[in-house]
Amino acid sequence: MPIVWKHYNADGLWDELITSSGRARPGAGSLCRNLARLSDEELMARKEAAELAIRSMGITFTVYGGEDSGSIDREWPFDIIPRLIRKREWDHIRRGLIQRVTALNRFIDDVYHDQKSLDDGVVPRELVEKSKDFRPECVGVSPPHNVWAHICGTDLVRDADGTLYVLEDNLRVPSGVAYMLENREVMKRVFPELFEAYLIHPVDDYPDQLARTLSSLSSRRRPEIVVLTPGVYNSAYFEHAYLAQSMAAELVQGSDLIVGNDDRVYMRTIEGLIQVDVIYRRIDDLFLDPEVFRSDSMLGVPGLMRAWRAGNVALANAPGCGVADDKVIYTYVPEIIRYFMGEDPILPNVPSYRCVDKESRDLVLDRLDEMVVKPANESGGYGMLIGPKASRAERNRFARQIRANPRNYIAQPMLNLSTAPTLIEQHAEPRHLDLRPFILSGAENYVTMGGLTRVAMRKGSIVVNSSQGGGSKDTWVVDLE
Repeated sequence: MPIVWKHYNADGLWDELITSSGRARPGAGSLCRNLARLSDEELMARKEAAELAIRSMGITFTVYGGEDSGSIDREWPFDIIPRLIRKREWDHIRRGLIQRVTALNRFIDDVYHDQKSLDDGVVPRELVEKSKDFRPECVGVSPPHNVWAHICGTDLVRDADGTLYVLEDNLRVPSGVAYMLENREVMKRVFPELFEAYLIHPVDDYPDQLARTLSSLSSRRRPEIVVLTPGVYNSAYFEHAYLAQSMAAELVQGSDLIVGNDDRVYMRTIEGLIQVDVIYRRIDDLFLDPEVFRSDSMLGVPGLMRAWRAGNVALANAPGCGVADDKVIYTYVPEIIRYFMGEDPILPNVPSYRCVDKESRDLVLDRLDEMVVKPANESGGYGMLIGPKASRAERNRFARQIRANPRNYIAQPMLNLSTAPTLIEQHAEPRHLDLRPFILSGAENYVTMGGLTRVAMRKGSIVVNSSQGGGSKDTWVVDLE
């Protein structure tokens, strides 16, 4: 039968579209009425149209298997019911994101220069110096505008009472923005009539804004910008190619670049060498330059760090910015904001416990069945414990890991993440979700109008990562009171 919203039940959780009484949230009425008018056959036709669009547009992601299974390319999982956010709320979120990223960039710059925030005890020095992403090789470098994290993807979640929290900051090589852009294109094809019913703020200016941000890192009037990719087997290669094409930039691998005797970076072309001014790098620090980091790296460019330190090329994001991407450092971000900005945080952190602190560690170990435990530097939903859903054996194993290396773990109470209606077969069912907006920092700041909404497609799951079976939705920021 068609979607009947009065039968929709989010089990007392905050739902992004439907209230607990089964009514559309303010501003969502037109969307809900349009969806309710569709028959089962029409819903399936729209869903199949989305799948066909994804297939024809070549929107894929890569899942890594074990040693024997290698990697598998899969079509991007997409749900046709969009997520709505009112512009008034988004303006508040935008201010909070800019505040947060500005403070983090000032912190990173301080870490590699005066270290005053460490001397003043804002963040314990040993936590920074023992972070696996602290790069002594970056000490003393001053990137343009003193910005280190030029592209940031900040993950936001909403609790059962509607409170919005920052779950984590992704400052190294955040991914997902191409899927945000493609989600919008798919929705325009599948539901063109809905774009007539709403004033939906666009997201398709992102490639231009990215190009503008990267250009601001060079003093040359028309800088040569390249996107440095590990290659076609990387899980985010689709995004690397998409963004390079959208910016009219060259997509290169390490073997396409060379550092000359003048400590400048050049790109090999059939017409000879062309100087490169800005590199949007999509490979990790340790693979950037075999002269400085991993000598066995075939992905990087020998001498690249030398050219960057000399100011002859800009790297986005800058090496070493991952020191603020550490989940233990995340717990200090409210203090970092107050120290560098002189303001209270606009967007709160999820309440967190640092296992390196004995009192917090004891509390976490006593309540492992209530906690989500995360390693300091993992991503993609890997390496964490979801206590309430874990077996006794899994909790015991994590307890041993925490005792052996407490610096590597934080814990958070398991939030009752908000839900949104998601099409499961012919039914709209609640599924947990998060949101990753993208923030650009260069000469100016820019925040996407919305972001990548990721959905845990499995009932009851809170793991939204595509590598763990998650999907995504188009995110609409709409002008409604």
